[in-house]
Amino acid sequence: MKKIISFIRHSYPEIYKGILFFIAVLAVVYIFPKQGKFKYEFQNLKGKPWFHEDLIAPFDFAIKKSKEELANEKSELIKNSKPYLHFDQEIGKTKKSTYDLSLDASWNKKNKSFSKEKTAAFGDALIDSIYAKGIVEPADALENKPADYSVYVLYNNVAEEHDLNDFYTVKSAFDYIQHQLLKAPANVDKVTALPLLENAIAHNIFYDKATTDKVLKQSISDINPSRDIILKDQSIVSKGEIIDAQKFQILESLKSEYEEQSTGNGNYLFILLGQLIIAIICIGVLGAFLAFFRRDIYSDNAKVTFILILVILQVLMARLSVNTQSFNIYILPFCILPIITRAFYDTRVALFVHIVTVLMISVMAPNRFEFAFIQLLGGMVAIFSIVNMRNRSQIFISSALIFLTYSVAYIGLTIIQEGGSDVITISDFEWFSISALLTLFSYPLIFIFEKIFGFTSDVSLLELSDTNRKLLRELASRAPGTFQHSLQVANLAEEAIYKIGGNSLLVRTGALYHDIGKMEMPMFFIENQASGINPHEDLSFDESAAIIISHVLKGIEIAKKNNLPEQIIDFIRTHHGTTITGFFYRSFKNAFPDEVIDESKFHYPGPIPFSKETAVLMMADSVEAASRSLKKYDAESIDILVEKIINTQIEQNQFANADITFKDINTLKKIFKKKLMNMYHVRVEYPR
Repeated sequence: MKKIISFIRHSYPEIYKGILFFIAVLAVVYIFPKQGKFKYEFQNLKGKPWFHEDLIAPFDFAIKKSKEELANEKSELIKNSKPYLHFDQEIGKTKKSTYDLSLDASWNKKNKSFSKEKTAAFGDALIDSIYAKGIVEPADALENKPADYSVYVLYNNVAEEHDLNDFYTVKSAFDYIQHQLLKAPANVDKVTALPLLENAIAHNIFYDKATTDKVLKQSISDINPSRDIILKDQSIVSKGEIIDAQKFQILESLKSEYEEQSTGNGNYLFILLGQLIIAIICIGVLGAFLAFFRRDIYSDNAKVTFILILVILQVLMARLSVNTQSFNIYILPFCILPIITRAFYDTRVALFVHIVTVLMISVMAPNRFEFAFIQLLGGMVAIFSIVNMRNRSQIFISSALIFLTYSVAYIGLTIIQEGGSDVITISDFEWFSISALLTLFSYPLIFIFEKIFGFTSDVSLLELSDTNRKLLRELASRAPGTFQHSLQVANLAEEAIYKIGGNSLLVRTGALYHDIGKMEMPMFFIENQASGINPHEDLSFDESAAIIISHVLKGIEIAKKNNLPEQIIDFIRTHHGTTITGFFYRSFKNAFPDEVIDESKFHYPGPIPFSKETAVLMMADSVEAASRSLKKYDAESIDILVEKIINTQIEQNQFANADITFKDINTLKKIFKKKLMNMYHVRVEYPR
């Protein structure tokens, strides 16, 4: 048990990393569609010959109607739908009762030659006749319709079909009353009855929108999505046969049915196995690449977690498009992945992560080859366009180049597949333009990921390297000599790292801050002693050495107080490594030859540089500082100086932990010599 616990304790980082990759594989498999993928790609074969083997129906399936057919049927239903009207029987009864009461109230003033009973009976019969037929209320759905326009009228929830001219309008009802009163018996008081009958006119047939919409919705839902059936073993398409619209729809129907049937228990287990293999291979290859070629990333679990999260989010984004089918997959900004990855790591990592992700997504994407081809090209161009991200405008330039790459690649593929460009429309490029615009969101996403994971992107380095930042302005004010030294070191280191390959922006930013600890006691450093007064003359050698060495620790304190990233603080920690303060050490040794020297008092605390960038800064810092003490500036003195300083650092094993080669060091020596000669205006001697 103790051995197991000990193994877990010592292997915890690797176990944790294994769990990360395992979770990533499970997440990708979970995101993948839960049905099989039809093995034939035919979306671009309409009007072209079938180049696969003869296709025989593996089972019975219905030929589904195309979207156009379903849309036409729906449009036809809407066009021919009939409105429903509601017949209210109570209004006629109410109006007849009102007529009788009004007649009673006004009758005692009338001529006795008229009969009240006859007038009431005639009016009641007239009202019954009008409301039995009905008076239709005007509505938008009935406006400008012809007289023979057919409608449905609900009588006690029973629908009867009628023409509009089967009903009265208010005007036609009044005309009918006037006409009938002309034929009324002599004992009917027409003068009294007419206004009362006019007041009795009201609508009793109303447009029923709720029922009309309900019936139309039901009719649309009842549309049969299929129009025919293909039987098992029936020939669907033969090799070389032209794929016309009908054949294309049959293939679409077979694809849909195949993917639906593949969700069965037996089939799904095999599909799951296949998806698991794909996920394991892709995630495994990504892990192997990091382990073999970017060990610094692989050994950092936070960085591995970040990369895997980016990959999973891209797969999830693609899955949403495939699942909903409400928008084209090309609208999604897949090039955000390489841009964000490049912001934190190098171009090789960004490209490899993008390739692996696109390969996984292409498993579920329509037109797999077309998708992978276009996305891989777009991602490559995106990476190339931001190799050195020095300003915000590069994101916009990158977005424009991505759109251009997408468009040109799509045009090329379409011409090959279609044999011409006739099928290319403006709408095809709308998806690419939206995707390119969405890529601009990579800028705020970079900032968000920086805060979440504590990383430092090129964008942040660019901001930190601005000499107008508060901390650098304070350095320039309090220690102007040190500030000028830092600028020269930044120029040297940036040029050097560019030649041997590395993050030039990181080196430049680190160089600007590497000596900020000298702000605490600037006059103790020779570059700031403009007055000629040297405070070290009043101190012992070991005290002076302690003050000089202390600028490293003080620099770390100032950097942390000002929230500088750890990557920048690493340059402060390592720019002197574990070297010795030579001048004070030799002075102590010469002054006290018989005394035992405690060398730890004269050594910088370290650590030694652990990356190519920190190693280059150590060299640039040392040769620039030493060059200021030269009495004569010529090619020979500069050559001797650079060789001596860098060789001494090699002898002291200062670069043992840095991934830098002797070839790189020789290249750096040449660069430093050339740059120093330019700085001090040394003329090259030509042979006479």
